[in-house]
Amino acid sequence: MLAIESQLAASGGAEISDGFIPLIDMKQLQGSHRSEIVQQIGHACQHYSFFLVKNHGISETNMNNILGTTREFFKLPEPEKMKFCTNDPNKSIKLFMGFKDEIQNLFISREALRFSTYPFEDYVNEWPANPPSLRKDVMEYCTSVKRMELALLEAISESLGLEKDYLAKILCNHGQKISMNYYPVCQEQDLGFTRGVRPHTDPTIITILLQDNVPGFKVLNNGKWVDVAHIPNTFVIHVGDLLQVISNYRYKSLHHQVYVNCEKQRISVASYCYPSPDTSIGAAKELIDDEHPAIYRDFTYAAFYEEMWRAVVQHATDKRLDTFKSSVA
Repeated sequence: MLAIESQLAASGGAEISDGFIPLIDMKQLQGSHRSEIVQQIGHACQHYSFFLVKNHGISETNMNNILGTTREFFKLPEPEKMKFCTNDPNKSIKLFMGFKDEIQNLFISREALRFSTYPFEDYVNEWPANPPSLRKDVMEYCTSVKRMELALLEAISESLGLEKDYLAKILCNHGQKISMNYYPVCQEQDLGFTRGVRPHTDPTIITILLQDNVPGFKVLNNGKWVDVAHIPNTFVIHVGDLLQVISNYRYKSLHHQVYVNCEKQRISVASYCYPSPDTSIGAAKELIDDEHPAIYRDFTYAAFYEEMWRAVVQHATDKRLDTFKSSVA
């Protein structure tokens, strides 16, 4: 075992396949062990594309409240939920429902309410008024998540050998979106052709995932799909497409999917870290040299967003970055 893996094992973590995923103690980012924790984060991003975090500053009450609110929203009568169903990709709030993937012959069994959250004053009146606790719980949760997000972005910047505020500067005045996800119970005979979410990567810099204790989240590791077990009071942090570009392919976007359960419903809440539409995305200049030419040309997030939706329509989300590859890639 490598020295860094020995350090990670000593700090606690989750076993995965024949490897090891670190459980990062974020509290230590504020102390004398910061450089070691930054190194652990970099190792996890480079070799696994995700990691878990504990001591993140978000209270157990806050976490339970947002999961409970998510569960209550999806218990609402169908007409109440359908108010947020739309085919307009530019809507700031949208309800996604289950559907049949004719190409892969799969039924995607997930309901998801995805909406913009920051700045709050721009969006709060668009959020559901039911359940009555939703707006308060979302604001409290997203405020805490944003603090954690900024701390993680600083550590990830440092892990790449960049200035601490490198990613924060790219994301100046960026927004925030979350997805409240509900996976219903699936009949056992239907498990073979039903998924919660198909294999994909996220069009983000990082994604912060809170999941309940029902299994289903799987990641691609060493060519195999493996489960990421739930650990109480932790979050899953994973690399998105845009961080893959910025890191010049040192950190690769995580391929993941969700399986449904024939015994229990599953709830999760994902927070997405996006830049503003006019932000220019490209490999950090410090990570480009003769031996490591830029894999991708620079592009705006608006251009990427347009390509992202085209890829969704064409069922080719794993190829959405190909459009932006440089001539040397």
